[in-house]
Amino acid sequence: MQTDRYDYLPIIGRAPIHWANKARVALMIAPNIEFFHVDKVIPGASSSQLPDVTGYALRDYGSRIGVFRMMEVLDKHGIRATVLLNSDVCAHHPAIIEEGNKRGWEWLGHGVTNNIRMNQYPAEEERAVIRQIKETIAGSTGKAPRGWLGPGGGDESPHTLDHLAAEGFDYVCDWGCDDQPVPMRVKSGRMIGIPYQQGLNDIRVIFQGGHTPKDWLQMVCDQFDTLYAEGASQPRVMTIPLHPFVIGLAFRIKYLDKALEYICAHEGVWKATGAEIADHFYANFYQKP
Repeated sequence: MQTDRYDYLPIIGRAPIHWANKARVALMIAPNIEFFHVDKVIPGASSSQLPDVTGYALRDYGSRIGVFRMMEVLDKHGIRATVLLNSDVCAHHPAIIEEGNKRGWEWLGHGVTNNIRMNQYPAEEERAVIRQIKETIAGSTGKAPRGWLGPGGGDESPHTLDHLAAEGFDYVCDWGCDDQPVPMRVKSGRMIGIPYQQGLNDIRVIFQGGHTPKDWLQMVCDQFDTLYAEGASQPRVMTIPLHPFVIGLAFRIKYLDKALEYICAHEGVWKATGAEIADHFYANFYQKP
């Protein structure tokens, strides 16, 4: 069964789009900045024992150390992050919000905590949870989020998109089905899917896939080379999903630096946030599906 949330529109049949300054690739760096509760199971972790001290401590390292290493690397390359943010970070790790605001980072909704997926809430509570997330992030960062990635990266209920649109969100990263933005059907408001290439996700490549940081670096560069070549005629989005407790470790951080050094050495790369990509697409190419 094919989803009815968006139309099938193969790349070979599309009218060309364009990016700011005639860029070939819109580059979006997407750190997942998350909060985990020590008394709750970490989905996907190796242990279901509580407390999962090892799993929790690694993730807490990302919030204490790794994220600030990532900030230094992104600063070096003049990149503003598009952050997938658990709203619990606002209460428990305010220094991250403060430092991100100094850098003009964009904050997206990413659930309350990564211990709980959106499809685990009772159906009648989901919209209220989304509204709470939006209000918490707005109160802490000074701006309501427009974008969204569900905790777990796509664990939606059948109604999540409609609730998001009704609460004022207008783009999501859960539906990584394309290399360009995709107009999506919702009951009210409007919605597009921004490309989010899970194949480059550091947690999937390094933790789940068993690849080395050098392997990850090569994958990122190879992905960019293809999108850059294709972008000469049909510009693309390249999103790099990251986690402070993965790429932010001391022995891995240099590979993020190397990847961005390689990409940013090319002309025609637009260092964009999700909102900037969405705004450009809505203003120039969006057609309601």
